[in-house]
Amino acid sequence: MDTLSYKTFSANRETVQKNWFIVDAQDEVLGRLASKVAKILRGKNKPYFTPHVDCGDNVIIVNAEKIRLTGQKMTDRKYFRHTGRPGGQRIETPESLMQKKPKAVVEQAVIGMLPKNRLGHKLFNNLFVYAGPDHPHEAQQPKKLDLNTIK
Repeated sequence: MDTLSYKTFSANRETVQKNWFIVDAQDEVLGRLASKVAKILRGKNKPYFTPHVDCGDNVIIVNAEKIRLTGQKMTDRKYFRHTGRPGGQRIETPESLMQKKPKAVVEQAVIGMLPKNRLGHKLFNNLFVYAGPDHPHEAQQPKKLDLNTIK
């Protein structure tokens, strides 16, 4: 057997082909949507996935205000943040956060499923979330993505 003919392909920034996808979040469950979007952002659905390279695609999520949470999560779940000052801990529920910033709930869910390092921060820049059905990325000609086709 000729083992020299088998070459391991490792993707880099120049060889990666990035696509644009658009996802409609209307009536989608938040966690399931976030896990599938994180997989696409990371590039794990591609045959040339390389763990240390940004080989994922750009994703646009529209209708983030119409996302769905199952059970009592809309009122029972809590989001914690801290201002950095003494006594500066702030606690919010998804219900109150959806009224102020509906796209923040979707962004937080996706951030939680990306790596917590420099690569994860770069991958998050490939995500664009909009509360309504309109977005300014028509020039990129995004393809509509059906989340039920992603495993």
